Amino acid sequence: GATSHHLGQNFSKMFDIVFEDPVTQEKQFVYQNSWGLTTRSIGVLVMVHGDNKGLVLPPRVASVQVIIMPVGVTAKTPEEEKESLFAACKTLESELIGGGVRTRTDLRDNVTPA
Repeated sequence: GATSHHLGQNFSKMFDIVFEDPVTQEKQFVYQNSWGLTTRSIGVLVMVHGDNKGLVLPPRVASVQVIIMPVGVTAKTPEEEKESLFAACKTLESELIGGGVRTRTDLRDNVTPA
């Protein structure tokens, strides 16, 4: 994932990077650190939050934070009831989007949740 290295004064001496000590008024070489966040961090994120059923990312990094799926709909559910439920899902989606939540509604009837 990420790396951090204490470089000490190696590069400050090499490139003459100094500061003035406020107490002694002497020039001193700075101490430096190096920090890096690499693509390995993305791999770690996928490994931690994924499994055989897919990837579920934390809300802060997910492109979609909420997915609304109507449940309990069967082949015997009257069409009017389905349409009413779907309309309620879309209303909820609009409210969430209005509140700044990245939301999608999944009204597919040919798949079941894993």
